[in-house]
Amino acid sequence: MKPTLLILAAGMGSRYGGLKQIDPMGPSGETILDYSVFDAARAGFGKVVFVIRPDFEQDFRDRVMSRFDGRIETDCVFQTLDMLPAGFAVPEGRTKPWGTTHAVLCSRTAVHEPFAMINADDFYGRDSFAVLGRRLASLAIDSPAYCMVGFMLANTLSDHGTVARGVCRTDDRGYLTDIRELLQVRRTADGAEDATAGGVTRLSGNEPVSMNMWGFTPHVFQQLEESFRTFLTAHGGEPKSECYIPMTVGEIVRSGQATCEVLRTTSSWFGATYAEDKPSVQGSIRTLVEAGEYPADLWGG
Repeated sequence: MKPTLLILAAGMGSRYGGLKQIDPMGPSGETILDYSVFDAARAGFGKVVFVIRPDFEQDFRDRVMSRFDGRIETDCVFQTLDMLPAGFAVPEGRTKPWGTTHAVLCSRTAVHEPFAMINADDFYGRDSFAVLGRRLASLAIDSPAYCMVGFMLANTLSDHGTVARGVCRTDDRGYLTDIRELLQVRRTADGAEDATAGGVTRLSGNEPVSMNMWGFTPHVFQQLEESFRTFLTAHGGEPKSECYIPMTVGEIVRSGQATCEVLRTTSSWFGATYAEDKPSVQGSIRTLVEAGEYPADLWGG
């Protein structure tokens, strides 16, 4: 059974200042997610499912999904505020999305195979998809053996502001034991630091982090719903609270409901959190094209 690639593309792009999911980055107008789909297809993935907002569906289909016609099967699902478990309702005044755990849950009806979950605006690299694809292809659909691709914190920071990162701890076998979601991480002269919740946490920069490149089976959906229910009970009335996948997976692992192997990759991550990051991303892609990793015209042959 070929695994599915689930791409979270419903984000507002508020810090970036626009819909960076459909912003051209490659030499022939490719978006970052174009490269993700290209890498997934050559790594053996059989389908791509996009999680998007209904209000830019037509633009997304015309400018993004149409590129993949005849190349790989595609589908899209919507993330909306009112897609909640029975017994819960959207509180008055809530406009902010519920977070990545909710986004994955919104794909439940469209994903029936082991699947990778990624962000639309992160560049993960060819080897990352190859490593993750091989692992997912070995899993039964009801397996609670999950995985993630880990990247070094220092290589994932922006020079133009703070970023959110899931900092991981692993055991001697390379399995996840804990993960902390740090929301305001910035580069420093000797590493990094985080100012989440008012305090300052010093970081070396060598810590493995999640960049939301996860490997799951459909078994995870029930676990995510249970975790999301707990979140809604505790924080559903708050106007800006979000339920993040790293926090949810950390809870699942700590409770013994699943394992999560942290996979190594030879690829480097890069992304555009801020508009000022765009030239760097374009330069990194150009370097990979010049090295022969990708064709200059990704879909033109």
